[in-house]
Amino acid sequence: MTEVLVTLISTALLNNLVLHWPLGVDPLLASERRQVHALGIATTSLMLIVGLLGYAFYHWLLIPLEMTSLRLFVFLPLSVLLISPLLTVLSRVFSALSLEGLWPLLLGNAGVLGVALLNVQDDKGLFHAAALSLGAGLGFWLVLSLFQDLRQRTLDNDVPLPFRGLPIDLIGAGLIAVAFLGFSGLIKT
Repeated sequence: MTEVLVTLISTALLNNLVLHWPLGVDPLLASERRQVHALGIATTSLMLIVGLLGYAFYHWLLIPLEMTSLRLFVFLPLSVLLISPLLTVLSRVFSALSLEGLWPLLLGNAGVLGVALLNVQDDKGLFHAAALSLGAGLGFWLVLSLFQDLRQRTLDNDVPLPFRGLPIDLIGAGLIAVAFLGFSGLIKT
């Protein structure tokens, strides 16, 4: 149980998919202020579902059929086919959130596919896969919230002309990544 909790925390803070590995950067830069929590909930849910189903398909379908090299061709359609039903369910559960326009952001999120591939690469069990998927989603949501706050602060301040827009966003993402380096001593392995 302790290992699962350590995996959850370390995936969210130490080995963040957006900051440590540049997975999921496109939705981070393309999201709007009003959709931060909707995108965070949808991405976390999608990462958890695809991570668990991908782990199950890999171990119960691809390994017995000796087709493990086709895992990418199974995980990619799985993640694409789950987006629409997931958004439908989330729009019913969270009726106050605006989930419109999230389909392309979820489709372009390489972190969802990356989580599924990391789960089968590590192969430490189903609970570890669940913790890794949930931690990756929560870490993405945390970085998304921090990045949107930083983006709002740069809009309110006087930024030199050459740095406006994408350059200041990338500088801000780099500063957030440096701030997350402070968590590196949190868990000793």
